[in-house]
Amino acid sequence: MPSVKAALSKPFAKYVAKRIKKWASKPIETQEKVFQNLISEAKHTVFGKDHNFNEIKTYEDFKSQVPIRDYEELKPYVERVVAGEENILWRGKPIYFAKTSGTTSGAKYIPITKESMPTHVEAARNAILMYIYETGHSKFVDGKMIFLQGSPILEEKNGIKLGRLSGIVAHYVPKYLQKNRMPSLDTNCIEDWETKVDAIVEETINEDMTIISGIPSWVQMYFEKLIEKADKKVGDIFNNFNLFIFGGVNYEPYRAKFENLIGRKVDSIELYPASEGFFAFQDKQDEKGMLLQLNSGIFYEFVEADHFFEAHPKRITIKDVKVGVNYVMIISTTAGLWAYNIGDTIQFTSLSPYRVIVSGRIKHFISAFGEHVIGKEVEQALKEATENTSIAVNEFTVAPQINPEKGLPYHEWFIEFEKEPENELEFIQKLEQSLQSQNSYYLDLIEGKVLKPLRITRVKKDGFHNYMKSIGKLGGQNKIPRLSNDRKIADKIHELQLTK
Repeated sequence: MPSVKAALSKPFAKYVAKRIKKWASKPIETQEKVFQNLISEAKHTVFGKDHNFNEIKTYEDFKSQVPIRDYEELKPYVERVVAGEENILWRGKPIYFAKTSGTTSGAKYIPITKESMPTHVEAARNAILMYIYETGHSKFVDGKMIFLQGSPILEEKNGIKLGRLSGIVAHYVPKYLQKNRMPSLDTNCIEDWETKVDAIVEETINEDMTIISGIPSWVQMYFEKLIEKADKKVGDIFNNFNLFIFGGVNYEPYRAKFENLIGRKVDSIELYPASEGFFAFQDKQDEKGMLLQLNSGIFYEFVEADHFFEAHPKRITIKDVKVGVNYVMIISTTAGLWAYNIGDTIQFTSLSPYRVIVSGRIKHFISAFGEHVIGKEVEQALKEATENTSIAVNEFTVAPQINPEKGLPYHEWFIEFEKEPENELEFIQKLEQSLQSQNSYYLDLIEGKVLKPLRITRVKKDGFHNYMKSIGKLGGQNKIPRLSNDRKIADKIHELQLTK
């Protein structure tokens, strides 16, 4: 017999689905409203005055006044906000800073305002409600739920609270879910990731877990520790666990491994959250891609990734995008980010409604020889090479080997296998074939004898885990880049624990 909460979730899900359908069916009009609202609200900010917002009437005006910026270029404004000044990027002061690890300048402080914060919470909620609406499944709301996340302990800087996004969001779990949420606050506040996961295992192993969520690589660690302690599959430990919610990385490389750890298939929902905004979520179980959130105070622009590093790359809105093209996503938001490059590349899988997949990072690619191989391509190659086989991969990354001891250069794949291929040559051939079929530049370099086919370097068990620990990025929202254009990660892995 379903509880009142489970019963009420269905009409609420229907109501939310109707509202989403309303804006999704008028995408260009919806984005225009968001755009006009953003410009109107920020006219009197320092940024708005510096960029003549009072003269901006159209998107063309906006492009001529506001150049694309990354964090480094926006930093002079952000530093004024961090120092406690008001009305710099958005009206008033932000209510939080989401603190993230910057690659070039240490910590990054991403503002979150009273206008932008609710969109993070609503999108996460709506993802689950759309699942209920589509499948009719709602019993899981009565069970225990866990999100493997950063610590909810927040610091303060000039009167503004700051912490990891997942720690900030932890303060916004709806009251009706508070009793269901795990782990306890004390456990969630443990900073050391391995100690924290051990404590989570102790707290949850005898509970009725129905939803488990987090970045796949860190959920995998949790699952492995559960199995080690209980000596049975996760699906047998938690009989009612039927929904896995994830974000941050492509799930496909982990899917076979997870189904083995769980012992059965479970439904999954993919999310696309970031400190800068909650951009998309999976709204259909049988559709590829996530529904782009066009009504969440975010105005989107796109630049073709192949042209991004040109002096004046063409900027377009959703009106002009095409399916299957690799775009850098540029955002302007109610948090005061303007024509901001978050560093992600996406591809549209559908234009009615607008659905996207994350294809990689604009800085995470291999183009040491002009091949411009992206994350999506190496993930797809691995998926095709392991399909219908017993091969299981825990983690992987790819780097160029520019100066081999002998012969031509090549792409080096660092793979930590759970179950190794019986025929490595056949496995390499499948990887190679898939990559060549996806990327004509790579194919030309192989055929032109500029590159030789890829090589695999086996990584010892827990090798990636140890690598992340060695650089102080174990757990939380941190993840291994799928590929790099240099040897920094490759050399560190070699140094730490590589086996030939």
